[in-house]
Amino acid sequence: MERPRPLIAAIGAVASNGMLGLDNWLPWDIPEELAYFEATIAGAALLVGRITYESMDEVPADSFIVSRRTDLALRPGCHRVSSVEEGLHAALATGKPVFVIGGASIYAAAWPYCRYFYLTRIDMPFAGDTLFPESVPLASWPLFSETVKCLRERKRGCEVLCRFQIYEQPHSRPLPALEQNSAANFPE
Repeated sequence: MERPRPLIAAIGAVASNGMLGLDNWLPWDIPEELAYFEATIAGAALLVGRITYESMDEVPADSFIVSRRTDLALRPGCHRVSSVEEGLHAALATGKPVFVIGGASIYAAAWPYCRYFYLTRIDMPFAGDTLFPESVPLASWPLFSETVKCLRERKRGCEVLCRFQIYEQPHSRPLPALEQNSAANFPE
């Protein structure tokens, strides 16, 4: 009998024009959306890209930061890993739920291992410098659940429709065994 695979999920938000980042942060200011993100990942082990990590005011313990920079300043309870696979193995070893929280290159590398992708679709275009990766094939994943809310975007001072969606990947890929001294090609 096959053992069930551990659950790995990703979480993020994207504007209607595909933007997910601006100047190493979010292009929008929707407090309820950020609160949803924080509540969903509370108590989980996190896989985080370096740029996302450096943009965060608070980083919980058991966060695994993907970076090959050996001089990366780590906060208490955080660990540097050299690949998405290494980080996912380490995060799973904590026994906590595991969430991939970005950025774009981390989503692009981690999606094959994710059973779920929590994505907030913000029904408004925003200027930005980072697009949600086209290589993440959410269109082919069944929509597991959706909650729609109209929330206040504070930069523009207007209401915006937010779709809190959870996609389920029917056949997530098992994590490969780690090789010693293996490093994936990720941006510094």
